[in-house]
Amino acid sequence: MLASGDAKPLAGGHSLIPAMNLRLAQPGKLVDIGRLDDLRQIAADGDSLRVGALATHASIASSADVRTHCPALASAASRIGDPQVRNWGTLGGNLAHADPASDPPAVVLASQATIHLLGPGGRRSVTAEDFFLGLFETDLKAGELLFAVEIPSLAGKKNAYAKLAHPASRYALVGVCVVLEMEGRQCSSARVAVTGAVPNATRSQAAEQALEGTSLDEQALNAAAQAFMDDLGDDVMDDLHAPRDYRRAMCGVYLKRAVRSALDS
Repeated sequence: MLASGDAKPLAGGHSLIPAMNLRLAQPGKLVDIGRLDDLRQIAADGDSLRVGALATHASIASSADVRTHCPALASAASRIGDPQVRNWGTLGGNLAHADPASDPPAVVLASQATIHLLGPGGRRSVTAEDFFLGLFETDLKAGELLFAVEIPSLAGKKNAYAKLAHPASRYALVGVCVVLEMEGRQCSSARVAVTGAVPNATRSQAAEQALEGTSLDEQALNAAAQAFMDDLGDDVMDDLHAPRDYRRAMCGVYLKRAVRSALDS
């Protein structure tokens, strides 16, 4: 039925149903996948964390495995919407919908996650970097189902997610995830991803390069924040929720907050 092109999978419904209400999505059929319990599992094997597509935001936020292997994902999940949304909304639905203001895309991107897909042609895997293509656009092909997300364990790395939330919807006006490798007091490697401010979750190599090789002191953070803002440039969105200049400035602010939070963890 999914392969017919006139159907959409329904999991938690907290992305698809609002889109249908606004006539942004008008599928002829809904395929309820909510009873596929195998897709709810969260498991870690020491080297990686695997999260099923139907794992809810609430179960991710409370998972000991997630808090150990990817604390940034647990933190992001705990701040999505409200308790009702977190109890029904799913990670797979969130990523497949690719709302520019959703939280998990920045985390899976910064964490070098792999997205596992299943469709008429069999299984395939896509890096998070290649999965998010644009505004509400992903690499999902017709008839494919996102069934799991695999994240290399971040247990030995510093990571955090910092978010400027819209006060009513709790969507991210700006959300920044950082993953840092430290050698003593020096940052040897950094990954930085942003959501909310741009049409799709995006890495900033300029910010990463500005952080690497520094002790992440105030001078280094200021330089990284400026590099981050310059790197995003005119890709930063301008809408009724926040003007472009404000969002761009907040990208720098929340990069620094994310780094400080990661170092304190």
